[in-house]
Amino acid sequence: MMTYPEIDPVAFSLGPFNVHWYGLMYLLGFLVGWRLALRRSNRPWSPVRRIQVEDLIVYCAFGVILGGRFGYVVFYNLEKWLSDPLWLIRIWEGGMSFHGGLLGVLVALWLYGRKIKQPFLALGDFIAPLVPIGIGLGRLGNFIGQELWGRPTDSWLGMLFPGDPEQLPRHPSQLYEAVLEGVLLSIVLLIFSRKPRPQGVIGGLFLVLYATFRFLVEFFREPDSHIGFDLFDWMTRGQLLCLPMFVVGAGLMLWGYVRSTPEKYLIKRDVE
Repeated sequence: MMTYPEIDPVAFSLGPFNVHWYGLMYLLGFLVGWRLALRRSNRPWSPVRRIQVEDLIVYCAFGVILGGRFGYVVFYNLEKWLSDPLWLIRIWEGGMSFHGGLLGVLVALWLYGRKIKQPFLALGDFIAPLVPIGIGLGRLGNFIGQELWGRPTDSWLGMLFPGDPEQLPRHPSQLYEAVLEGVLLSIVLLIFSRKPRPQGVIGGLFLVLYATFRFLVEFFREPDSHIGFDLFDWMTRGQLLCLPMFVVGAGLMLWGYVRSTPEKYLIKRDVE
């Protein structure tokens, strides 16, 4: 059995305010994504110019935060929100959803695409390889904060989380997600996107792989206590939300390769 390192979830304090590692992981994810976006913007098929990267990251940041909170409220705590509508804006009480954050980013990309007159799918392909970095860092933040731990296990991978009231050895599912949805997914997408691809294919691959990895890890992650299992007494809410992601991603990849030809891969943009 592994030992939990017992890292203080509070990184430091500024007067009465506590700065948590989870929040710092979000900030670090945006900073790393910004740096990589600057490098990717130099490619001839990039839909985003270097001077536009900062605005794009700001749009996506608002999409992640607003969409993540709204998704958590609607997908996981709808009844609580209906009984207390102001709970939606009490972000300091915690609660973010990846699937909600994804929808928020998609809306942000659509709005920004209209602003700079670039295709929505092209922007999705541009940003997709950057997203897993933030996901992986966010899962590390969950691990440090002892959130979203795994199901009980007798294997050597079991870990005792000090905050677990049952004090059972559990899968460190946050680390599984950090490796699969963060490190592995990032490597695959960064390598795959080194060459121009049909519009929608890179974003589609992200949706397919994330949905697959998340679906698998959910078998080791403890279901939300107030929800339990959604379907067939074994499928969790997270797995259920991954199904449309997989279908849409596979559809985008199929559409991209069937409809596109090599000369259409490049994006038309203003000369810098």
